[in-house]
Amino acid sequence: MRITEVKSKSELKKFVYFPKTLYRDSPNWAPPIWSDEIKAYDPRRNPVLRNNDYSLILAYDDSGNLAGRNLIYIDGSFNSYYKSKTGFFGGFECVNSIEIAASLMEHTEKWLAERGMETIRGPIHPIAENWGFLAEGFEHPAIFMSPYNHPYYLDLFSKMKGYEKVKDLIAYMGDSRDGYMIPERIVEFSRRILEHRPNLTVRRLRANKIIEDGEHIWRITNESLSDNWGYVPLERDVFLDMVHKIGPIVDPDAIWFVEDKGTPVAYAFGFPDLNTVLRKIDGRLFPFGFLSVLFGIKLVRYFRLFGLAVMPGYKRMGLDVLLYINLYNALRPRGVKLEANYILEDNFSIRNALEKLNLAPIKKFRIFEKSILK
Repeated sequence: MRITEVKSKSELKKFVYFPKTLYRDSPNWAPPIWSDEIKAYDPRRNPVLRNNDYSLILAYDDSGNLAGRNLIYIDGSFNSYYKSKTGFFGGFECVNSIEIAASLMEHTEKWLAERGMETIRGPIHPIAENWGFLAEGFEHPAIFMSPYNHPYYLDLFSKMKGYEKVKDLIAYMGDSRDGYMIPERIVEFSRRILEHRPNLTVRRLRANKIIEDGEHIWRITNESLSDNWGYVPLERDVFLDMVHKIGPIVDPDAIWFVEDKGTPVAYAFGFPDLNTVLRKIDGRLFPFGFLSVLFGIKLVRYFRLFGLAVMPGYKRMGLDVLLYINLYNALRPRGVKLEANYILEDNFSIRNALEKLNLAPIKKFRIFEKSILK
């Protein structure tokens, strides 16, 4: 077998399209928008790649067949923020072969060690914006911007020396067509919040001021999540890249703010599951796939609660519950099925809030770490 680095456009196409073959018999996997995926690996278009060292590698078996891939990178912002020497991998895909998987990771570790890194962590994929390997919940379809992988990935990493779980992330779900309801005591609690704090108001995203409201999300995110595990202050160009990615599917009913005398202090950020449409068009916008996205996304009932953040001075007031109730009630007439992910396994305040809302855990994603110090 052999490992090669992606150097040409044809090799990049092999890297990008490899999952299409690997998951051809996996109905819960979803393709990306292939044309966007190719462009996303261009450092001129992707700020994470543009600002950091990275390498794309391919693995071939003894017969010359493509058998695996990996993205290796160093996140300078992360290492500066945490004063660490951590390297990352993402986009890992592999056939069920410990030999292929071990070779990919040995090459990855060597590449990072040669550049002074002492620890490797992943998968954290800066292109697809997803974290971890799916560890539980394979019976559920992958929602947009979250990973799906074969169950054997966990087994492969358990057999490779030194890789240990560093964090699990959990996804919760409530399906209005399957009897899900917000408990009445929680609804009453939300009413009392506004009665006792008349300075607080709740509103949707303003469709005519998306960029302005997006700036509020950026500001609140950086000020409220600084203590979260693995968090790095979000640079504006990275944030704008994410806005560009999800801009076409923004739904004002799924994005809510709490304001204090007109100033946003908390938000809930959801979006419809684009994967529902992408599976039908096989990730191809042309010749007619874009029409399916344009009109089909309005019929999607599966939504993801992607982010929920409250400014430090407003925590423990129940604003997270207030936001969730408004978002859910706005989407409920559509027969919404709502997935909240990711939730850190040790973020007990958010987990407790979601469980009080009768949401049930359905998926678990696992991030690994290994020391590569000689």
